Amino acid sequence: MSGPLLRIHGKALPMTRPAPEDLAPLTEALLAAARAAGATEADAVAVAGESLSVEVRGRALEHAERADGVEIGLRVIVNGRQACVSASDRSDRTIREMAERAVAMAREAPVDDNVGLADPAQLARDPDTAALELDDGAPAPEPEALLDLALRAEAAALEVEGISMVESASASVMHRRSWIAGTNGFSGGYRRSSHGLSTVAITGEGLGMERDWAGESRVWAEDLPSPEEIGRRAGERTVARRGARKPPTGAFPILYDERVAATLISHLLSAVNGSAVARGSSWLRNDLGQPVLPGGFDLTENPRLPRHGASRPFDGEGLPTASRMIVEGGVLQGWTLDLATARKLGMASTANAVRGTSSPPSPGVTNVALTAGTASPADLVRDMGRGLVVTSMLGASINATTGDYSRGAAGFWVENGEIAYPVNECTIAGNLREMLMRITAASDLPDWRSLRVPSLLVEGMTVAGS
Repeated sequence: MSGPLLRIHGKALPMTRPAPEDLAPLTEALLAAARAAGATEADAVAVAGESLSVEVRGRALEHAERADGVEIGLRVIVNGRQACVSASDRSDRTIREMAERAVAMAREAPVDDNVGLADPAQLARDPDTAALELDDGAPAPEPEALLDLALRAEAAALEVEGISMVESASASVMHRRSWIAGTNGFSGGYRRSSHGLSTVAITGEGLGMERDWAGESRVWAEDLPSPEEIGRRAGERTVARRGARKPPTGAFPILYDERVAATLISHLLSAVNGSAVARGSSWLRNDLGQPVLPGGFDLTENPRLPRHGASRPFDGEGLPTASRMIVEGGVLQGWTLDLATARKLGMASTANAVRGTSSPPSPGVTNVALTAGTASPADLVRDMGRGLVVTSMLGASINATTGDYSRGAAGFWVENGEIAYPVNECTIAGNLREMLMRITAASDLPDWRSLRVPSLLVEGMTVAGS
């Protein structure tokens, strides 16, 4: 097999890499079929992907999986009524039947005057996809190379004193191509790569068993931490949880570790999503232009960060992406909108449409970051005196309309400004509006993630433990 070569651990691995433009004829065929079936407007998506993953346990291969395929999707609009269909078969017959079925479905759907493609003047023109470096250009490694990475991560975790076993260590790689085209004249696509490493470790046994994990993913393999770092981090986090017990019950400050702090901000992002606002089911629906975070906090979105997995040159409706302020100086600046929600709210799209092959566009965010503070997490722990550091969460009861919040949590109890012991099986509760107005940010803003949030201290939350 000819093609570019990637050398991993001294081994040359050849593999060809198709271009995303190869998918353009599929989208054009879908649009032609939609027109022939009677659609007044249509857009089409084609996605091709190849993935490889391995998992090890007990220093041996536990599972290996390779997958590849192409999916196609078609959205048709017939006089204000829309429908979506998808398939994995790309034959001419399937494409024709997809279009006929979609048009028939659309004719039975309710009229929505807000649906429709972008005006041609709104569309991205000649987007510079190469500048975003969304694909590292390297061929996928063979299973043996990924197996070596996973085994090294497992070995590093097992070297941590107190680790009884590694539940799993895995390595993965994915390459994906996508293309979108519409009857409004838009046609464009790009290629992505993704590399991942993760480890789950266990300490103790029986009822005293505790587990924790570490994992990272990157667009470029060279940006990943080493498997030794991933394994060691998983082992150290797990050992720190030995002897976990319930914390006391009461009202205490809570420090959300940067591993979970993003979940808190994700609830704010859900509340400013145009779909929730248009339905009236957001606890921030009346707060545009009002403070939603303490003064000095910015929440920014930048869809064009190079080498970031969520970056994109245009959104799911072909509009050019751009940086924007969601919150500036603590004040809410705007909603997250696609074309339909923007029309319903009488606003302009923020180019935030996301979509798959089987559903219409909907609003979503990419590469969001919250302003970091100046104090370290250790400083915040010292200053909180007595309270809870949360490092993992499970379950959730969130009232989207009122912002009432309750989640299961685990982490570490703090006494006299120092970590006293690990905790589990507790519940934390509050109201998101009040919680977010009482946050203090640490300085540990993480990199590479699509939602970058530092550790956050929240005063006066309810902890239900022993």
